[in-house]
Amino acid sequence: MSNNDLLSRISIDPNICFGKPCIRGHRIWVSLILDYLAGGTTIEEVLEAYPSIEREDVLACIAYGAEMARDVFVELPLNQKKEASA
Repeated sequence: MSNNDLLSRISIDPNICFGKPCIRGHRIWVSLILDYLAGGTTIEEVLEAYPSIEREDVLACIAYGAEMARDVFVELPLNQKKEASA
């Protein structure tokens, strides 16, 4: 399945979920699925928690995140050693 096919599973409607990207036909935010995956939840566990979605929906969320990362950069804090108090 191509990225375009996957991305067709994502919808953005200002009248649904405050315009946040969702899995088409559901009120499940893309960011929610990505948060689960980033936290170590497997695709299978996501599908068990949300039985109304398909594996391709989860892959569409990943593809959407990848597309967003191509154009948007978020500053990440650098790991800096804190100076010990004297």
